[in-house]
Amino acid sequence: MATIITSKPAAPAVTRQQPATGPWREIVDFFRQFIVAAFHPYRPEQHYMRGPGPACKAKREPLAHRHLI
Repeated sequence: MATIITSKPAAPAVTRQQPATGPWREIVDFFRQFIVAAFHPYRPEQHYMRGPGPACKAKREPLAHRHLI
């Protein structure tokens, strides 16, 4: 069995800067939330159906019962 010995300590992982505080942080958070909300691909409220509309009702009624104006 071989043992590996290094002379230098391992390099630390890439670190991120500490998050900004104060008004800049609020501005960055606002725009981040805006972009996420504006470009979110799925909006369930756009696909919600409430049931058959007036065109479906008109198609199913016989001609004698329609009220013409």
